[in-house]
Amino acid sequence: MSLDPARLGTVRSDWSREEVRALLALPFADLVFHAQSVHRRYFDANEVQVSTLLSIKTGGCPEDCAYCPQSVRYDTGLDREALMAVDEVVAKARAAREAGATRFCMGAAYRNPKDRDLAVILEMVRQVSDLGLETCATLGMLTPAQARVLKEAGLDYYNHNLDTSEEFYGRIVTTRSYQDRLDTLSAVREAGINVCCGGILGMGEDAGDRAAMLHTLATLDPHPESVPVNQLVQVEGTPLAGSAPLDPLDFVRCIAVARILMPRSHVRLSAGREAMTDEMQALCFLAGANSIFYGEKLLTTGNPNVDRDLALFDRLGIRPEQRPAVVPESARGSRDACPAREPAGGSPA
Repeated sequence: MSLDPARLGTVRSDWSREEVRALLALPFADLVFHAQSVHRRYFDANEVQVSTLLSIKTGGCPEDCAYCPQSVRYDTGLDREALMAVDEVVAKARAAREAGATRFCMGAAYRNPKDRDLAVILEMVRQVSDLGLETCATLGMLTPAQARVLKEAGLDYYNHNLDTSEEFYGRIVTTRSYQDRLDTLSAVREAGINVCCGGILGMGEDAGDRAAMLHTLATLDPHPESVPVNQLVQVEGTPLAGSAPLDPLDFVRCIAVARILMPRSHVRLSAGREAMTDEMQALCFLAGANSIFYGEKLLTTGNPNVDRDLALFDRLGIRPEQRPAVVPESARGSRDACPAREPAGGSPA
């Protein structure tokens, strides 16, 4: 089918799968050109938002996600660790802030958090928020009531990825359904928390599955404020260890299509960066990625160190995005989530 270039860049949630497939099939130069054009309508093309992710509770997860070393079902040599103490997490958050991060993400290996653990996590959220950082958590499935108390504690973002297409999902996870994921996203949105939701590429899916996942994300209304795009990190002991690697240009294509489909969203170049060349990362930034995780570890897998990222930013002329000035806690009427950034260069079409 033919695409209308004049409509690319319009914020809409009525994309068809045929349109998404057509975007993925564009000549590479045309696709990146359209993505860069859309990106510049909504963001400063030379700014990248920087987040830090900390595993606050590691291992012991009962789920069977085929990519995950934290599942109890796989022997990956990972040591199980209990929920961290609040002061330890706050110290890590303070260090992340000093290193230039503006968002601090707390990840815990749960199917769904027990209320006794959630009470501790709520205090983590409050204290990290008081440092002036945006707060994000990924804790597995949530009930509407749990989402509401996280919002009341000051949580700005909740991460819950779709992972892949609904059709391919059963080959990756069997211990929860695709609808379970959508229900958690709905609970988070209803609570007034910003949604962070993306997927993983390179798990054996085909181009149709990648198009279907992007279509599901782009037809959420509103779109996720943050869209992490992960490249599978293969871990020995997991079922996906030894998978055929994804073509790097197919990964860049997905970044570009995500940018076109969700113009206002931050598209995060997420897991798998340690194995990416600087040139591949530069192509991703050119294609519209404007967020990264900063630090030497993403939960339990490696990540480029801060010095390497800063050196690449310097070579590309990229600046870390600055968070708007934070109103002191004592002067706030409520713990509202940070407002969405206005597009650069005027209002959207």
